[in-house]
Amino acid sequence: MNWELLFQLTLNGLIVGALYGVVAMSFVLIYKASQVVNFAQGEFLLVGAWACWWLLTTFQLPFIAGFLLTLVFMTLFGLILQVVVLRPLIGEPVISVIMVTIGLSIFFQALMKWLFGVFAQPFPPIFETNKVNIAGLEVQTVYLLSLAISLVIMGGFAWFFTVSKHGLAMRATAFDQQVAQSLGISVRQVFAMSWAISAVVSSVAGVVVGVVNGVSSALSFYGIKVFPAVILGGLDSVVGAVVGGLIIGVLENVAHFVDSEFLNWGNMFQIAPFYVLIIILMIKPYGLFGTKNIERV
Repeated sequence: MNWELLFQLTLNGLIVGALYGVVAMSFVLIYKASQVVNFAQGEFLLVGAWACWWLLTTFQLPFIAGFLLTLVFMTLFGLILQVVVLRPLIGEPVISVIMVTIGLSIFFQALMKWLFGVFAQPFPPIFETNKVNIAGLEVQTVYLLSLAISLVIMGGFAWFFTVSKHGLAMRATAFDQQVAQSLGISVRQVFAMSWAISAVVSSVAGVVVGVVNGVSSALSFYGIKVFPAVILGGLDSVVGAVVGGLIIGVLENVAHFVDSEFLNWGNMFQIAPFYVLIIILMIKPYGLFGTKNIERV
C-alpha cells in the first residue's frame, strides 16, 4: 500500500476540508438567522470568483487589491440581494423562500455563462512558487493560503458570535425572532447582515478554488458538495459546520485513495460524501452537533 500517497491525500483533505467548513458556516449562518437553506450558496462562490478574475484580468490589479475589492462587492451583493429579493418574503412559508433561492441559483448560473462564457478561465499567476514541501509532502501554495484564510474566518466567526454586539443579536434572532424584536433587535438588519457575511465568506472560498482549478460554472457545484458537511455537523451548528467540513474533506480524499488502490471504480471521490449524507440522515438526522427538535402532535 502506498502510504506516502495516503498521507498526501489526507493532508490535502484536511486543507480542503477547512475550506468546506468555511462554506458550510455560510449555510449555517443563513439558516440560523432565517431558518432558510440557501440553495444559491454555490453561486455565491461562482459570482465572487468571476468578480475577482474580472478585476485582475481587466484592470491588471495586484491580487490583494482585486481580492479586497471583491469582498466589498460581495458585501453589497449580499445586502442588495436580501433587501430587494428576499426581504419581501419575510413571513411567507419557508418553502417559498427556498424555491426563490433555487431560482436565484439558476439565474446566476445563466448570467455568469452569458457574461463570461462556458469555458474555464485561469487566474493570473499569483505566487512565485506554486508548491511547498512540508515533511516530504508537496502542498500547493494556494492551499496553504486557503488554510490560513479559513482559520482566520473561523476565528472571526468565534469572536463575532461570542463578543460582538451584532453577533449576539444574530444569536438572539436565531433563538427566537419575536423575543429578539421585543429586545429592540432589528430582525431585518440581522437577515441582511447574515446574507452579506455569507456572500463574502463564500466568495473567499470561490476565489481560492478558482485560483487552483480556474473559474467556471463548475464552481457552483461546491454548494451541493458542501451540503453533506452541513448535515453531518448539524444544520444549526457553526462548530458542526467546521467539523463536518474537515470530515468530508478527509473522507473524499481517503475514498479517492481506496478507489485508486483497490476498487478502481473511478467515482468514489465524488459520491462518498453523499453516501455519508444518506447514512447520517438515517441514523442521526440532526447531525453531530445539531439541535434536536421534537414536535408532539
